[in-house]
Amino acid sequence: MTSIVARNTVTAAATGRQRNTVAIIGGGCGGALAAAAITRNPAWRTVLISPEDRPGRGVAYGAAEPWHLLNSRVSTMSADATDPQHLLRWCRARGLPADAATFLPRAWYGDYLADHLAGAASTAGSRLVHHRAEAVGVRPEQAGWTITDANGCRIHADQVILALGNPPPRPPAAVTAAALDSPAFVADPWAPGVLDRALAAVRSPAAAPVLLLGTGLTAVDVVLTLNEKARGVPVEALSRRGLLPQTHPQRPAPAVDLALPEAAALGPLLRHVRAAIAEGADWTAVVEYVRHHADRLWNGLTPAAQERFLRHVQRYWEVHRHRMAPPIAARIDRLRDQGTLRIRSGRLLCIDPDPGGGLLAHIEGEAPRRYAAVVSCTGPGPLPSSAGPLLTALLADGLVTTGPHGLGLDADVDGRVRPGLWLVGPLRRGRSWESTAVPEIRAQVERLAAALPQPVPAA
Repeated sequence: MTSIVARNTVTAAATGRQRNTVAIIGGGCGGALAAAAITRNPAWRTVLISPEDRPGRGVAYGAAEPWHLLNSRVSTMSADATDPQHLLRWCRARGLPADAATFLPRAWYGDYLADHLAGAASTAGSRLVHHRAEAVGVRPEQAGWTITDANGCRIHADQVILALGNPPPRPPAAVTAAALDSPAFVADPWAPGVLDRALAAVRSPAAAPVLLLGTGLTAVDVVLTLNEKARGVPVEALSRRGLLPQTHPQRPAPAVDLALPEAAALGPLLRHVRAAIAEGADWTAVVEYVRHHADRLWNGLTPAAQERFLRHVQRYWEVHRHRMAPPIAARIDRLRDQGTLRIRSGRLLCIDPDPGGGLLAHIEGEAPRRYAAVVSCTGPGPLPSSAGPLLTALLADGLVTTGPHGLGLDADVDGRVRPGLWLVGPLRRGRSWESTAVPEIRAQVERLAAALPQPVPAA
């Protein structure tokens, strides 16, 4: 669908120095929500720095195909925390079939976020501007910060918010350098056009199956895209445990209150959760309760207990927490029943080019097998090794530091890295466990906006 809001509602930014300016770097969900929230304070001028013509979609929604659905219901995805019906009214105003329990196409949700930002810009007028460029540098100055874009322009700001989304994926160590250079290997399935390249290999006369490294939600998205563009293409998805995401129930279960106390060790928390389910609580409601208390519980664990969770529990948590929409799960089940999709568990030892074309996968305990293409679906990479150029420079300058376990960057509970520098979104996972979904990002934005220092009064 095409948004009815004009593309140029958010206008280009001037780069001169103006007082009481907040610069937001990143044009995805976190950047759009932060910009819309901060413009509610008329004392601030906000500059959103991102290369998109119309920010708000980001990778999660901008690269989505029509068959990709949200993994959460309409009722939880409002951009306005004070108005839970905001998204539903947006759908109805455009004649889109939806109710509170619907799982919308992700592309529609991207349009919604873009419209939300455009509406905020329309209200704010010149107080919200969009500088269409990629930020490549952030440096402190005597009074605030200077952001440099890829064109050499400089934007001066009193406060800077990094809303950069997830770090880019990092290919598994088992993929050799020669395989990385092969056109049959896809390191980032969200990069434009790369899956078409993989499909071209599948359509060759000596085609073999496509191998996906990972069995999470990214792999599910890739399976659907491959099947939509080349019906019947055989796909295998491999992970250490071979676990697919669970499925949302058709209607959400009634909420539960577990009254989970903080614990320094992991064992008591796990026993409490298992006991609640054994006593009859719906497991999806239990997971939702833990999700909403996850940051408190995570920060109550010792570093050793957190490491134990990451080694032994994280994958099980992810497949129960990040579930498939029922229509998506039904499609995956059909592909498995047809033999088109095979979910496998195993330990990948090596991937290298095959002399006959494609790639050769060595899996522990098995003979090497040829695949027409291999797609990495392992999700965001760790920091600092997966930091992009901007984050790499900030880390090198000591302006930001990695948080515990390399999950993100370090920041306080409000998202403050240091005076005048803030984080929103997945980069907060250095301290906050739940930082990737819209409700949590929305809450981060509201807390950050309230924590901003009072603007300097106009002279």
